[in-house]
Parts: sequence; structure tokens; C-alpha cells
Amino acid sequence: NPDTNVVILNGAGHIFCAGHDLKEIARNRTQPDHGEAFLTELFTDCADMMQKLATFPKPTIAMVDGITTAAGLQMMASCDLAFVSPNASFCLPGVTNGGFCTTPAVGVSRSVGRKHLMELLLSGEAKDADWAMNASLVNRVYSSETLTQEVHTFAATLASRNAAPISAGKTAVLTQLDMALDQAYAHATPVMVSHFMDAGR
Repeated sequence: NPDTNVVILNGAGHIFCAGHDLKEIARNRTQPDHGEAFLTELFTDCADMMQKLATFPKPTIAMVDGITTAAGLQMMASCDLAFVSPNASFCLPGVTNGGFCTTPAVGVSRSVGRKHLMELLLSGEAKDADWAMNASLVNRVYSSETLTQEVHTFAATLASRNAAPISAGKTAVLTQLDMALDQAYAHATPVMVSHFMDAGR
């Protein structure tokens, strides 16, 4: 939508996103293939959505005022920014129910260092907003009372800026992260030139 310059993701009430529906997964385990086809489609679709979110050409902000676990944490980590309240908690609980949060780790690993990632994965424990801030999992912590206003103020300021260079610049920055230094500069330079040539500058 050309009229939308910033996207905010927010969960209803005090749950940002609790991840996949484990009861739905359990129901599909009764299939002749023990749910393998269902799980393959589910996690393939989820990975596709997470990749689209992570590479979305417009800025994305996660606003978290409560629980975010497993694929929910993956979704939050896939956003460009995460603003949270002290009510927020963060968890990769796979080990506590006999599994492992392998695909959520892909998204989360792009935000935190290896030690913090492994602590989330191997403990399965919920972490608070201060831990998440120290782990670089979130950008800012606001009170529950001011979170919505702060996020919308930030988003409105960002939305008022020239959208075309932001979109092109964000895409270029994400692309160059996996390049060698010389290739990264070669990729970024023409995009930088295009910013100055943009009529809206």
C-alpha cells in the first residue's frame, strides 16, 4: 500500500504472540503420516512469512506489552525494531516440552549474540524486558502506560520522512550484510547516489 510507510505489529491484550497452536499440531499427529505433511506445510509457510517480514521494504516495529514465545519471538525478532513494556517476556520453550525451537532460532539469532541465543534455547526459561534489552533483542523499554503513545509517535515521525530512500536503503543494508566489505560498498554506493537524486529529498 503506497499510503503506508511504517508497519506496527501488536498483539491483543497482554499476549504479543504465543507461537504455534500446539493443540492443533497434536490433533494432526493422529493422521496416518503422524502429521508430517501438516507440519511441513505449517513450518514452510511460517518460514516464508518470517522471511517476508524480515526483508519487508518498509520499516516494521513490534510493540510488545506481554508474552512472546517461540514463533512469536521469531516474529518480533524479524521486525526492524522492537519496543516493549516491563510486562513483556521472551521465551524459546521448545526444550521444556520435548522439542527444540530450531526455526524460531533463525529469526532470533539475527538479533542476539550466540551466548544469549543458546541461553534462550537451552534453558527454555522466560526472560524479562531488562534481559532482552541487555541482549540487544529489543530497542527500548517503556512503561505500559506510555508504550502505545511512544511507538505511535516514533512511527509517525518515521512515516513523515521520504519513504523511497528508506525503502531502498533498508533493502540495500540488509543485502550487503552477507557480502564481503568491497562487495558491500560496491552494492551500497549506487543506492546512496540514488538517494541524492531522489526528487523528494
